[in-house]
Amino acid sequence: MKYYFSKIIDQDFDTAIANVTEGLKAEGFGILTEIDVQTTFKKKLDIDFRPYRILGACNAPFAHKALQAEDKIGTMLPCNVIVQQLDNGKVEIAAVNPIASMQAVENKSLGEIAENVKDKLKRVIEKL
Repeated sequence: MKYYFSKIIDQDFDTAIANVTEGLKAEGFGILTEIDVQTTFKKKLDIDFRPYRILGACNAPFAHKALQAEDKIGTMLPCNVIVQQLDNGKVEIAAVNPIASMQAVENKSLGEIAENVKDKLKRVIEKL
């Protein structure tokens, strides 16, 4: 099982960020964190890097259910979605597969939650 699912789209980077954010919102996710890897690498390491953003997406009702089922599951939250510019000018969107990450946790009640979150994240990417 892959730990992520992805799609390559023909949009400019900023448009892709906006569309991913809107798609996540439509599925009940908010963006809790946004890490601009390109800017961080330039500032901290003086390295030029491609546009690459990590969006920390959270669906509060599912996060609440997961935390009720397993109090340490916060170590795996939020769900990360990346947007990165490829060398050919296209943009790749990738999201964590929560089922793959939850396999390490021995708590059966998380399975249904992970399946629902996976379906939502997959829909976001498929609709781009």
